[in-house]
Amino acid sequence: FCASEDCEFNLVLTQLVRIMTFLCVGAFLFTSSMIMNVIYGILTGIGTIDRLKKKATNTMSESEEEPIPLTDIFGIGPWYTWPFPVDPLFDDFDRVMGFSTPQRLLREQILREQGMSNSGGGVAIGNYSPV
Repeated sequence: FCASEDCEFNLVLTQLVRIMTFLCVGAFLFTSSMIMNVIYGILTGIGTIDRLKKKATNTMSESEEEPIPLTDIFGIGPWYTWPFPVDPLFDDFDRVMGFSTPQRLLREQILREQGMSNSGGGVAIGNYSPV
């Protein structure tokens, strides 16, 4: 484009470069802020909303949250798969997700009933599943 020394950008190109520089700096600041927010949440175990609530009620010193294990985020697969969009495998899916699927609850109920009938009695308790 500009192979000679007397080549200069015209006024429109200069303004476009200034606008793009401003947008790039803003995007970099926003992205780095979000990354630091996620890292803080992982290291402390406190999410943004919980942290704001605790600050508002002056109960930050009473928090009992623990850091989130990386296996709860990336799964138990090899570390080199972490940057790729693959489904992670978890030791205990229900604990990580915080809920159980109806299919798993039914399967556990059937296994519990089979175990109780083999052990000589007992009563199955509805859809109870210790998670």
